Amino acid sequence: MTIRHFPHTLAGKLLEDGIPMSYRDELLSLLMEKSFQKGEFTLASGMKSDYYINGKLTTLNSRGAYLAARIFLAMIGDDVPDAVGGLTIGADPIIGSMLALAGMEDLPLKGFIVRKAAKEHGTQSLVEGDLSEGDRVVVIEDVITTGGSSLKAIEAVKSLGCEVTRVLVIVDRQQGAQENLKKNGYRLESIFSIEELLRLG
Repeated sequence: MTIRHFPHTLAGKLLEDGIPMSYRDELLSLLMEKSFQKGEFTLASGMKSDYYINGKLTTLNSRGAYLAARIFLAMIGDDVPDAVGGLTIGADPIIGSMLALAGMEDLPLKGFIVRKAAKEHGTQSLVEGDLSEGDRVVVIEDVITTGGSSLKAIEAVKSLGCEVTRVLVIVDRQQGAQENLKKNGYRLESIFSIEELLRLG
């Protein structure tokens, strides 16, 4: 399959100069202001934690959504997939923002959302989106712990005949996701490690 490239300025300037530190620093500041909390929490993985990162409080903010999408598109660079998506609901606002930016550059990037369970009516789909067999896809997530949500999304799109090229996340909590994904043959890339947030928290 032909690999497409981002046209014009959407990723080009970012790739030439690297991801602007001002974008990265601003996104980190928003995460600390809106998403990072101290306390006693039980994570989706079942693990206990004395901090929690509610990524949606950042990605459902207009500036946060823009920054996350812009940085992810720069990370994708020249290896543009056919689609980006992930498990609802953490991936949803990021996907929408990435599609909007891609659309501004006339790039025909598709999106998909993986339900937590197949709907019981209509087409009874587990995956929403116009995916085709052979599509190359990137799985998106806001915060990753053990990688279970990403692996669920991966299995769902693989069942449709898609090829997963990598997993991109905003924050890696560094609690096994990297190893679990690598063991299954997938590459994880994150904008931030939890160490950066904990240093500020």
